[in-house]
Amino acid sequence: MKFIATLIMAIATATSLDVHLGGKLLFADVSFKLELGERMTLSGRNGAGKSTLLRVLAGELAPDTGSLTVQRGSRVALHDQRPPREAQMTLGDYVFSGRSDMLQAEAELARLEAKMSQDAGEETMAAYSAVQHRLEAGGGYRWRDDVLSVLRGLGFHADHFERSLSTFSGGELTRASLARALATKPDLLLLDEPTNHLDIPSLEWLEGYLVDLDAAVVLVAHDRWFLEAVGTSVLELEAQRARFFAGPWHAWRQEQAARQIALGKAIDRQQAEIERMEKFVERFRYKATKAKQAQSRIKQIDKKKRDGPQAERKDSRKLRFSFATPERPGRVVLKMVDAKIEVPGRTLLADASLEVERGEHVVLVGANGSGKTTLIDTLTGSRAPASGIVRTGHNVHLGYLSQHADTASGQGTVIDAVQRETSLTGQKARRLLGGFLFSGGDAEKQLSDISGGEQRRLSLAILVASGANVLILDEPTNHLDIESREALEDALIEFEGAIVLVSHDRALLEAVGSRTLVCEDGRLQSHPSGWAEYQLRRDEQTSAALAAAKPNGSNGGGKKYSSDKPAQKAARKAAKLEQKIERAEAKLKLIEEEIADPVAWANPSRAAQAEERHAAAKRAVEDLLAEWEQAQTAAAGAV
Repeated sequence: MKFIATLIMAIATATSLDVHLGGKLLFADVSFKLELGERMTLSGRNGAGKSTLLRVLAGELAPDTGSLTVQRGSRVALHDQRPPREAQMTLGDYVFSGRSDMLQAEAELARLEAKMSQDAGEETMAAYSAVQHRLEAGGGYRWRDDVLSVLRGLGFHADHFERSLSTFSGGELTRASLARALATKPDLLLLDEPTNHLDIPSLEWLEGYLVDLDAAVVLVAHDRWFLEAVGTSVLELEAQRARFFAGPWHAWRQEQAARQIALGKAIDRQQAEIERMEKFVERFRYKATKAKQAQSRIKQIDKKKRDGPQAERKDSRKLRFSFATPERPGRVVLKMVDAKIEVPGRTLLADASLEVERGEHVVLVGANGSGKTTLIDTLTGSRAPASGIVRTGHNVHLGYLSQHADTASGQGTVIDAVQRETSLTGQKARRLLGGFLFSGGDAEKQLSDISGGEQRRLSLAILVASGANVLILDEPTNHLDIESREALEDALIEFEGAIVLVSHDRALLEAVGSRTLVCEDGRLQSHPSGWAEYQLRRDEQTSAALAAAKPNGSNGGGKKYSSDKPAQKAARKAAKLEQKIERAEAKLKLIEEEIADPVAWANPSRAAQAEERHAAAKRAVEDLLAEWEQAQTAAAGAV
């Protein structure tokens, strides 16, 4: 019975946590329990205390009242937005230092091996065996491969590993911090905005990694697609109180809206929220089966929540705006023919051509470094192509929002910037700003003092007032919370002009785009569908390619992989296992070559160690092959 109790013991238990910040209550009576495999997302407006709660869970801050219990011996890792302090360390050393236990074990084994060459007594052998057991428990001789796979999954390459951290950009340092937290192999993983600075391939890799991770996870994110893919529960922080919801993110959002309906609050608006989530689930192809669960949740809502009156105490301000009907341009608003797009020393796109027609909404995707932003700069006229033709159509008025929001930079106040950029004056300028949550004294803030989110909202306000009939948007959701992202999504869907949108927010891509442009392998390709359908077809092609590449040359009797998530997941797992098998076989070959050298047998202790390493490497290959066969069977059986 004691053994069973240990298995179900919570990794972390919070009981009635109260935290004050600057003498002001941040949140009170926060309680929850986390077990292995649970992934709790934190929801709440900026300033609600999400990041502070993560720091409490990490042990960096103590609650004013209440208790926090973390299971003894559990490893806790926190990733936040603070850059690494170890600027002179290499990327590899920094990330590998997250596994100090394994580094210490390896050093201790080396020390004991040296001792065993002179004294192979029972005490030394016992110590060696104990350390080797620690090494095996932490991942064995494959632990370094596990760390390297994290680095590669987050977009780092072998030529990055020996570079000093001081040579990386801020976004790359954020990814390095995330890599170190994941490589720590924690039991409790705490993630604050882990999706920042990740391209879509890295986002998808991270989603799969977290879903498969045998740990409890608490995370803060504004990426709706990511929250839906990863989360198993939601802790809502609102009006200094907490409410726990067991279920996926979209079901919590619908329950939240229905809760407000039960309280008689803005029924039309809350009904719209429920409808929004229904559309979101429909777009979220891989999670579509959960739509019925969401409807069931709504029907089960209790109208007499024990803390119902507290639900009314919330900041109800929301970003709501729309674009005016734009002036009608010619049929083709943007045209590029046989363009070569370069940066110093590198061609990003060759023979790139495109046409964007009046009213068309196009999304542009591709891995980091594939040329998306450089292409956007070319389309806006900020830079010329190395060759080819780029031009705008008749009566086109471009509105451009860069990922750095530089339209809101400069001297003066927020109201000064609006008047300078839009020619609006007085009450009209203030009315525009009010729609973007700059009310009262907020309009008098100095531009140098506003936050990233405020700067982005100001840039959007200026864009809305520009009268543009073609919008070119590069990462417009940077620094925006979920409510603001959804307001932007609504406005773009209703915009009657043309749009070219670059974003890593997959929910926004799918909601807005009717055609998908892809920057990949130096080429620009057009796909006549929205992002989710493009991604679905891409996954099907990947699955088919994996089936054709089976060792026996068979594709499972001519069957094609289905487009549902189990088949795709199994196929992706098989592909990853093939890479692991190659590395494991290479390692086994090296050990066998080492054993073949007579020098290896000159020392009895080294010979024993070599035999153990060979047996472990051989076992690793066999285990991976067995896993690969299971994954292939699962992929074939999921049709």
